[in-house]
Amino acid sequence: MPHLSGQEFMPGVSSPRPEAHGQAGAPVVVVVDMGCKAGIAKDLLARGFQVWTVPWDYPAEEILALRPCGVVLSNGPGDPTDVPAAVGRFPVSSAVPLMGICLGHQVLGLAFGAKTFRLKFGHRGANHPVVDVTTGRVRITAQNHGFAVDPAGLPAG
Repeated sequence: MPHLSGQEFMPGVSSPRPEAHGQAGAPVVVVVDMGCKAGIAKDLLARGFQVWTVPWDYPAEEILALRPCGVVLSNGPGDPTDVPAAVGRFPVSSAVPLMGICLGHQVLGLAFGAKTFRLKFGHRGANHPVVDVTTGRVRITAQNHGFAVDPAGLPAG
């Protein structure tokens, strides 16, 4: 397996410019593309949101100017500590809910003061069932994680 640390993948995997999808006037969710899978925007669109996909380095002020009801930091490749420019740019204290998927979750952990670490073996290629506790529906999810957030570094609350 190639070594993922020490490389900056974002410029090569992120959207080059902001793009809107879905119905104008619908609640807006901004997806910060750090190597985003197309299924993330597709699922948000299916739930009635207008989705703005923006580059990984899109300014926080411009994200907030889109008046989103939420911001998703996407999945993507690499070590989260190799993208320090991404860590400090999100309004973690704003009233806009933030969610991270995979790399996005790790970047949020770093933004809140936690540390990340490389998993000894990683979670590669295995499919795991996940139960939606509100509906009872089971979905199969693909796992491809090489890093994790150490919760010991997170502030209380």
